Order: sequence, then structure tokens, then C-alpha cells
Amino acid sequence: MRAPSVHHISISVTDAEASAEWYQQLLGPARIIRREGPDWVRVRMQWPSGLVIGATQHGGTSAGDRFDHTRVGLDHVGLACADEAEVRAWAQRIDDLGIERGPVEDAPYGWAVTARDPDGLPIEFFALKE
Repeated sequence: MRAPSVHHISISVTDAEASAEWYQQLLGPARIIRREGPDWVRVRMQWPSGLVIGATQHGGTSAGDRFDHTRVGLDHVGLACADEAEVRAWAQRIDDLGIERGPVEDAPYGWAVTARDPDGLPIEFFALKE
């Protein structure tokens, strides 16, 4: 049996609508499905590439809460790029949108550039070196 691929990512956020706007500003328009439960709201975004991200706002989450990658759980979200040029193109797009980002990193195994969403979750664009 082979390992399955990731189907979707669902993240907890302080404002589902604001997060959906931010992700679509960065990644482009997505097909949106909204769902609600007794104490949560989710905006599910699906891009033509097949990427699916759900932004879930829980009633008990403080508006001032921020993501902390040093806690047990998610560290960051890595989005696949074909090569170094694509990573650098995403870095330029991030700059063009006025979003703060880190440097383009040239690691022994690949290239990466990271920005943070409105709640501080690192979103990394990554290309593996062959």
C-alpha cells in the first residue's frame, strides 16, 4: 500500500472571512464553500490546482490569539514549487502584495520563501533540489 497524498489542510483562525480574503489575494481566486456549526464557521477554499485550505473560526478563540510554531501541532504549511525560479516568482508576488516575508533560502535540499498569514501561520513556497 502506498502513502496517500494530502487532500486538504484545515487551519484554525481568528477571522475566517479575513483569512479567506488573504489566501485568495496571495494564491488567486478559489471556489468557496461556507459551513457553520454550533460554535464554528469554516470557509473552504479550493483552487484549480486542487489545493484545498479550510479556514475555521472557533467561537472560543480570542481575536488576539496568534499561531505559535513552537507548540505541539502544526509548524508550517509548505506549498510545492517546480524550481528555484518559481520560488523567486512567489517571493516577488509576496513583495508586490506588500506582505512581509523572509529571505529566499538556499538550503542543501531545496529553496524556500516564507510569509505569514493574518494569524501568524507560516506559509512556505518550496522547491526540492534534484
